[in-house]
Amino acid sequence: MISYLKGTIAIFQKLSSSRVILTLEVNQIGYDLQITPRHLQQLPAIGDSVQVFTHMQTREDQTVLFGFGSMAERDLFRQLISVSGIGPQMAMALIDTLGLPDLVQAIVAGNTRLLSRTPGVGAKTAERIALELKSKLSEWRMQSGLTLTPNATPVSAIQEDVEMTLLALGYTNSEITQALQAVGQKTALAKNAHAEDWIREAIAWLSR
Repeated sequence: MISYLKGTIAIFQKLSSSRVILTLEVNQIGYDLQITPRHLQQLPAIGDSVQVFTHMQTREDQTVLFGFGSMAERDLFRQLISVSGIGPQMAMALIDTLGLPDLVQAIVAGNTRLLSRTPGVGAKTAERIALELKSKLSEWRMQSGLTLTPNATPVSAIQEDVEMTLLALGYTNSEITQALQAVGQKTALAKNAHAEDWIREAIAWLSR
C-alpha cells in the first residue's frame, strides 16, 4: 500500500467538473492520482514539490490512486467507503462539496440535509452515512485533533428554513455553513429558535 507520494507536480487534467487527475513525478516516474477540485485549488504551481497522501483502489479492470491533502482527509475517505453503497467517487464528491471539517461536523451532528446537497447523495444515503459513521467519527475526530463547535448551527426545527432562504439569496453551501458556524458562537442566538434571527445575522456576517 502506498501511504503517500512526495514529488514534483507535472500536469493537471480536469476530466470533468468533479474529477481532476494530478500527475506527480517521483524519481522520474509519473503517478496519476485522482484528486478533488477543492484539493487542486490548494496545490502549488506545476514544477513545485508537494506531498500527497494516497489510497489505492483496485478492481478487476483497473487500479486507481486517490490523492488527498492530509492524512486526516485520506482517513475520512476510507471511513466513507466503508459505508454500504458509498463508492470512492461519491466519497470524493462528499469531501469536495463540504471539505473535511464541515463534512465531519455534518456527520457527527446528523445533518442529513447538508450531506444530501452533495451531487448523487440522496436523503436515504445521507441517513445511512450519519447512522453508520456518527459514533465512529465522533471518536476519530478526537484522536485526529479535529475540534467541532457545539451549538454552532440552528436547531434542526428551523435549520432547513434558514439554509433554503440563504440558498435562494444566492449564497453557496460553503458560505452558508461558515456563516452559521460563525454566528452560532453568539450565546443568545444559539438559544434562539427564530429562523429570521439566524438569517439576519448570517447575512450580516456574509456581507462583511
